[in-house]
Amino acid sequence: MRPDPAFALLDLYDAALPEVYGYLLSRCGNRTLAEELTSETFLGAVHAARKPGATPVSVPWLIGVARHKLADHWRRREREERGLRLVHESEPESADPWEAELDALLARQALAELGAHHRAALTLRYLDGLGVPEVAEHLGRTVHATEALLVRARAAFRAVYQGKEGRDDRTV
Repeated sequence: MRPDPAFALLDLYDAALPEVYGYLLSRCGNRTLAEELTSETFLGAVHAARKPGATPVSVPWLIGVARHKLADHWRRREREERGLRLVHESEPESADPWEAELDALLARQALAELGAHHRAALTLRYLDGLGVPEVAEHLGRTVHATEALLVRARAAFRAVYQGKEGRDDRTV
């Protein structure tokens, strides 16, 4: 009888858990969601480890799975939000260079207020450092549609971020 290859994952689990959870929490900012996606990541790793000829599971591989799980979550959430939206707000597309410096706390709060599609695009592009073609692949969009999405997402982020800066300035 051959041992279950998923048992090899147990050796990696203690070292990988904080890495995977930390990766997800830093990108979604929600403990419950990060825990759920971490669980899905490890369940996916067990499933993958049991496939014949499976690649050995490593922390970087698990982070990659976590990235896909997070992108899948944002895609599902965006579909749900799109289904609930009655009126589609179109935002003008314009060239908009990305600001070099942001207040990290305000940026996280602003990102949390954006729609899932905008949050996913900005996170994959600027936090994960993926190129537009890779972001498009993760989001299941064309490169052109992803470029347009990033323009709208930056504009939405800037509006929320600057509104938060303004509120902070008035309270001082």
